[in-house]
Order: sequence, then C-alpha cells, then structure tokens
Amino acid sequence: MKLISIVTGCFNEEDNVEELYTRIRAQLERLPAYDYEHIFIDNASTDGTVRKIKAMAALDRRVKLIVNTRNFGHIRSPIHALLQASGDAVIAMASDLQEPPELIPEFIAQWEQGYRVVAGVKPSSQHTTAMSFIRRFFYATIGRISDTRLIPNFTGFGLYDRAVVEVIRQMDDPYPYFRGLIADIGFEHAEIPFVQPRRSRGISKNNFYTLYDMAILGITSHSKVPIRLATMAGFALSALSLLVAIAYLVYKLLSWEQFSVGIAPVLIGFFFFASVQLFFIGILGEYIAAIHTQVLKRPLVVEKERVNFDASPPAH
Repeated sequence: MKLISIVTGCFNEEDNVEELYTRIRAQLERLPAYDYEHIFIDNASTDGTVRKIKAMAALDRRVKLIVNTRNFGHIRSPIHALLQASGDAVIAMASDLQEPPELIPEFIAQWEQGYRVVAGVKPSSQHTTAMSFIRRFFYATIGRISDTRLIPNFTGFGLYDRAVVEVIRQMDDPYPYFRGLIADIGFEHAEIPFVQPRRSRGISKNNFYTLYDMAILGITSHSKVPIRLATMAGFALSALSLLVAIAYLVYKLLSWEQFSVGIAPVLIGFFFFASVQLFFIGILGEYIAAIHTQVLKRPLVVEKERVNFDASPPAH
C-alpha cells in the first residue's frame, strides 16, 4: 500500500485547521488503495492552533505535528516538514483553505501516470484586482529573467514524488526558493489549474516584507540578469558621462567668454549618478546577503516538540 504524505504549514490558523483536516481526510478515504499521514508544522502560533492539532492527533494517529521554537517563516518551515515526510509521494498545501484539498485525487492520478511533479497552478483567483495584477507582474518578470523556465502561476501547492524530495534533501539549501527549486530539478511535470478562493477565516500572514523577501529570493536564487544589467548600465553611464564631459569641454574651449557651465548641470548629474550607484549597490547587497545565508548553513528550523512521529500510520 503506497503512503501519501500531506504537509501543511501553519501559523495562527486555529479557525482553519479542523476544516482542512476534515476535507483532506474525506478525499483520502475515497482512495482506499493508499495510506496517508498528515504532517502539520506550526511556526510557534500564539493562538489555539497547536491545541487543536494536538486534539486531532490524539484521535487520529495519522495526524502528526511539529512545533517550532519560534516563527521561522513561510519559506523554511514547510520545506523542513517536506523533508520529514516518509510517503512515496508528498502533497504540500497551505492551511488557509485557499488551496483546495479536493484536488488531491487528481494529483495522485497524474502521479500514477508517471509525473514526478504535479503542480497546482492558479491562472485566476478571487483576490482583489490590484493583488492579482502584482502577482501576475511578478511571475511574468521572474519567468523572463530566470535561468530556468519556471512554472507559471505556481505557488508550491502540488504533489512531489519521493525522488524529488530526495533531490531537495541533497541540495541542502538553508533558504530555498521552492518554486524555482522545483523548476531547477527539471523533472517532467503535470499542471492542474484551479481558481484560488478568497480567505474565508483569519487574516493573511503575508505582508509587504514577506512578499518582497520572496520576490528578491526568487530573483537572486535563479537569475543573474539584475547584476549583469547593473554592470552593463555602469559601463553605459560611464561612457555617457565621458561624452558629456568632452562635449562640455569642447563647447567651453570654443566659447570661452560666452558659455557659462553653471551649477545646475553639476547638481543634477551628481544626484542622478549617486541614486544610480545606490540602486546598484542595493542589488549587489541582495546577492551578497543570499551568499551569506548559504554560507551560514543554519538549520531550516529548530523543533520544540513532535507529536505522533513515533508511530506508523495504521493500515486500512
């Protein structure tokens, strides 16, 4: 009997974890040929999330729980849980109910057809127009500049064969951009589209900083284009500055008495080139920060507690 692992990251999702567990269980009970485990990893929630998951784990040994010592973020924590899964295939999904568990049978069907990655993609969602536009713009941009072809509208929701999980383990990336990582591995994948619903309960844990962090991580991890553009722009602006300087010098020599350079062009040029330099230094700093994170080799998370990992899922 093949084992399917469901991995769910959560932080302050007490209003959603019970419904998520019920909906996932309902889908897998329709597939008696498979056994399953459901691994929750909690980022040190401050509400009743851990208490509710422990209550479910006491009634169902298939429910497993990892509690982190602190909030390690939505990038590192789910990857750690993925690596703890023991299934022949692992399905990763968020706990906010915006990634429908009803796609699980379709994921497994595509996996059985030979696809080692089955990606849930969301070409449309019920988010606000502004948020949808920003997401589409980011995905389109990183798709164009990435060294590898990324899966459009893919957020990480999907099924991953055991072979994929083992490759991720060997990479040993302490701060991975998961969507890019899956594309970089290169296994043939299937795509299953879905419409992402609005969050019905609770509030999103994403803010400007987390979204910015995700965007910069994706760019620095999978593209050299920004740093190369900075280099080329530096050469171009240096050449432009030299031409302007030569033009001013020639004009001054030809019209020594009539031509007065004035302070305005000097100030404009100074602030323009200073701002360009700061921008490119910022890009360089992001790449250095990414290298620094890799060199530190810190663990993905530090665990505080585990529940039900001492027991194998019971057979049907």
